[in-house]
Amino acid sequence: MALYVYSIAAEAHPKRLDGLTGVGSHASPLRIVTAGGLCAVVSDIDEEIRPKRRDLLAHQKVQEHLMADGVILPLQFGYIADGEPAIREVLQENADGYFNALERLDGCAEYHVRASQEDEEPLLQQILADIPEAGDLNDRIRSGDQDPQLPLALGELVAGEVQVRQESVAAGLVDAFLPFAREHVTHPPAANDFLNLSLLVPGEHKDMLLAAQGNLAREIDSGIELRFSGPLPPYSFV
Repeated sequence: MALYVYSIAAEAHPKRLDGLTGVGSHASPLRIVTAGGLCAVVSDIDEEIRPKRRDLLAHQKVQEHLMADGVILPLQFGYIADGEPAIREVLQENADGYFNALERLDGCAEYHVRASQEDEEPLLQQILADIPEAGDLNDRIRSGDQDPQLPLALGELVAGEVQVRQESVAAGLVDAFLPFAREHVTHPPAANDFLNLSLLVPGEHKDMLLAAQGNLAREIDSGIELRFSGPLPPYSFV
C-alpha cells in the first residue's frame, strides 16, 4: 500500500504520535518506518491527496508536534512512497546526508518575512517629487497635453523607479535579518510581494529576531506592509 510521508527523524526522536490525525478523507493512524538509525513518520493512503485545507492543516500539525520534541526533516506536502521497503531503502542510502541535515537544523526553526507595497500613493508621490523628468511628464499630462506617448513614458519611468526602490528596501531588510539566521533563502516573490525571505534561526536568537522585526515594522516606509511568520518547521532548508 502507498504511504504518505510526513517527516524524517533520528530513531531516538520521541515520536509521540498519540492524538494526531493524518491526511486523507479516511485518515489512517500514523506510524513509524525505521532503517539505518533513522525513522520516517507515515500513514497509509489509498486516495489522491490534493492540497485541501483539511489535509494541509493535518500535515502541518504533525510536523509541529514532532518538531516540539526534537529536530526533524519535514517533507513538503504531498510526498507519497510506494511502501515500507522503498522508504527503508531511501533511509539507508541517504543516511549520511539525513544525519548531516538533522545536525545542521538542530535547535533551529524557520521564519518567513514578506514585504509588499500595499499603498502605492506615497511612493508614487515621492517618485514624482524626486525625479524631475517624471514630474514634468505628470505635469504635462495633468495640464491636458494630448501626446499619446506621455502616459506610456511616465508609466515606464515610474515602474522602473518603483522596482529599484523596492529592491533597495528588500536588500536592506535581508541585511537587517541575516545576523539572526544561520542560513537564509530568498524565494521568488508572489502577488504584490517584493520580498519573500526564509530564515533558519537558532532558538537562542529568537527573541532578538522578534525584537528586530518589531522595530523594522515601525520604521519601514509608509505604504509597505511587513509580514512575519514563525516559528515553523524548516521546510526551506531540508
